Amino acid sequence: MKSMLKAISIIVLIILSGFTVVSCAVGEKAPAGGEITQEKTDGESLVEATMEKVQGESQISGEISNTEPVDEGHIMIANIGDFRFNPRDIKTVREDIFLKGQFSIFDILVHLDDSGQIKMDYHFDEDMNTHVIDSINDRNFWWHVAYYDGGWPERNVFRADHYPYKDRMYISIIEVEEREVDAYYEVFRDEIKRKNDNDGKIIVPEVIINGPKGGRLVFENIEVKPHDLRDDMFIAGTITAIDAILTLGDEARLRYELNWYESVGTAGIVKNYFVDGINDDISSGRCGFVYEEGSLTYNGFAGNHIHIPSDARVINSPEYIEYFWICI
Repeated sequence: MKSMLKAISIIVLIILSGFTVVSCAVGEKAPAGGEITQEKTDGESLVEATMEKVQGESQISGEISNTEPVDEGHIMIANIGDFRFNPRDIKTVREDIFLKGQFSIFDILVHLDDSGQIKMDYHFDEDMNTHVIDSINDRNFWWHVAYYDGGWPERNVFRADHYPYKDRMYISIIEVEEREVDAYYEVFRDEIKRKNDNDGKIIVPEVIINGPKGGRLVFENIEVKPHDLRDDMFIAGTITAIDAILTLGDEARLRYELNWYESVGTAGIVKNYFVDGINDDISSGRCGFVYEEGSLTYNGFAGNHIHIPSDARVINSPEYIEYFWICI
């Protein structure tokens, strides 16, 4: 019964997190590195408002299986064509991020270019830490729409060469307005400037936990450390969104519960860790934690709340990371 309840709660994150969360009042903030919350509703917030160390041990359950893609893949490029590929033929251009056998959706385009199926001009921009598509078949200004098994199209502000590929993934490369691409690139530049200003460290101005009944924790200026949770996918030292939770756990500022899921409901291929609990708030029934990260300009479904599980979402230096509780 417990496993079934957890499975339902994860469907919230993978498939159904398009529901609006009731907004919580913004709590007073503590000095850098501290945390504080708004007053608790009825005195019973399950996310404790405390400056003290959190007691108890965090838990990581489940074992990583073989996550290398093996099935024939499919990618659509607007006004150019549909293409199929063997994932074993794809090599990553981001050897600073992905291990052998793992790759991004951008790497698929590079493969199509290398094999003569498309003509793509591109370059790497250090100021954004990403590859920029200059043109595909002499057409300019491209972006990507992608989602995993069981998902749906959603707006994203996320680097294509960071976006991990999985079997049964939907990928569409679409033409957009120049101003749209330029706006996304400005976010990326801001992130790298923030990282450089912090001597190469990822220091997130706000890590926010919004729990049930209005409970809220705000952790300021958190230096997120790598934990190599996904040592099947990323090279050592790669930092993902879930590392913010693990870092706070290391510092005893919160307690977490992570669980590995191979599949959930209609999502046959999941293969990720999910945050099932923070402190005393544990996913149950139709309630649980979801998350987002990025620029405040694109908070929520404007581009940050996308269905890349937080253990697979490589971060550069976002303005915020937020885990929040929803019930559907």
